[in-house]
Amino acid sequence: MPPARTTVDVFNAIAEPRRRQIIEVLARRGALAVGTLVVALGLPQPAVPKHLGVLRKVGLVAVIKQGKKRVYNLNAETLKTVHDWVKAFEELWGHQLDRIKERAERRAGEQTESPTPLKPRKGQS
Repeated sequence: MPPARTTVDVFNAIAEPRRRQIIEVLARRGALAVGTLVVALGLPQPAVPKHLGVLRKVGLVAVIKQGKKRVYNLNAETLKTVHDWVKAFEELWGHQLDRIKERAERRAGEQTESPTPLKPRKGQS
C-alpha cells in the first residue's frame, strides 16, 4: 500500500512531529517569518518551508508576504476537525480513569485494613 499523501487532510499533515512543532510555535508566538521559525525550532532552513508548504495546502497556516519575507500564521479553525474527532473518545478516557481511581482506592483501603507487619531486623526481636 502506498504511503498516505500528507496534503490530503489535516490528520495526515499533523502526523509528522516537526509539523506539530511548527503549529505549537505559531500557536504560542503568533505569526512568524520563516527565518524566525528556523531559529525557534532549530531545524535546517530547507526543512521549515517544506513543512509549511504541507501545512498551507491543508489550510492549517496562511502566508502573508511582507516585503521579501513570508510570514506564516496559524489557522486554528482547521484543527477543529481533529478536536472533534478526539473529543469523541473523551468519555472512554474518563471511564478508564474512573476505573483506575476505583481500583487504587480499593487497594489503598485493603492495605490500611491489613497492614503488612514489619519484619524485625537481624539481632532484634
